[in-house]
Amino acid sequence: MSFTQPRLPYSPDALEPIISQRTVEYHYGKHEKAYIDTLNKLIEGTPFADMTLEDIILKSEGKTFNNASQAWNHIFYFFQFNPVGKREPVGKLRKQIEEQFGSVEEFKRKFEEAGTTLFGSGWVWLSRDKEGKLFITQGKDAANPMCEGLNPILVFDVWEHAYYLDYQNLRASYLHQLWDLVDWDIVASRYE
Repeated sequence: MSFTQPRLPYSPDALEPIISQRTVEYHYGKHEKAYIDTLNKLIEGTPFADMTLEDIILKSEGKTFNNASQAWNHIFYFFQFNPVGKREPVGKLRKQIEEQFGSVEEFKRKFEEAGTTLFGSGWVWLSRDKEGKLFITQGKDAANPMCEGLNPILVFDVWEHAYYLDYQNLRASYLHQLWDLVDWDIVASRYE
């Protein structure tokens, strides 16, 4: 089996001005494609060739893990956005956020703080455990909370290539603006 890059559910300019068309074309169109292409070469003729992307992440290491996880992470990141999606969490997810963090605003503040304080490149994640408890975690490089037994539901990419063309070194500004693109219906479906 080989992996193919899924087509985005929106046009490359749909996330502007928060994420520019140029960034989408470079970040998803080229950067993400390279992870998938490299992964396909690495797994050819190995036991990984018959596994799902999630199983490869959980069972591999080194170059194979890095490419599999980065391929998965980027798809997860880009497919949580919707230029016209629901902008606030509702239902069970909102209740859990408010129980654990006090308010949606406080959750967002803590999530952004985790993203701005991660030294170097990586990801900031919101994940749930089997009981539905939420966790904000930082992930260096290609890290994925699945490897810690958690189910990711939201992620912000804090590698420089995710924001440098649009925000230069202003990572905090980039993180704050992303809330205007998150479709909470998608995040809630990942929580359920």
